[in-house]
Amino acid sequence: MKRKKIIKILTVCLMLTVLFGLFSTTAFAATGDVAGAVQSTWDSAKTQIKAVVDNVVFPALDLILAVLFFVKVGSAYFEYRKHGMFEFTAPAILFACLLFVLTCPLYIWGVVEM
Repeated sequence: MKRKKIIKILTVCLMLTVLFGLFSTTAFAATGDVAGAVQSTWDSAKTQIKAVVDNVVFPALDLILAVLFFVKVGSAYFEYRKHGMFEFTAPAILFACLLFVLTCPLYIWGVVEM
């Protein structure tokens, strides 16, 4: 039984290796200038990467942090009503992270020089 499982795992690994080899492509530089080929690829993809990060990644992070912040403030309030102590460390950290991510698109592209 154990031998069949090992053979099955090895077969799947072999199939994945063959599929990676079949579907991989090689990029060739026209004149042997690999750095130029990489630079031109980066220049063409830079605007698309910036648009995706600005329009998808940062709003998703904002949403996640906002939900976590309000959930944590609510749970801290209920803990305050139950025990009489307000724990503000976690909501303060989440609020600082939310402010950082909200303002990040204003300066991040200058930091990474895009």
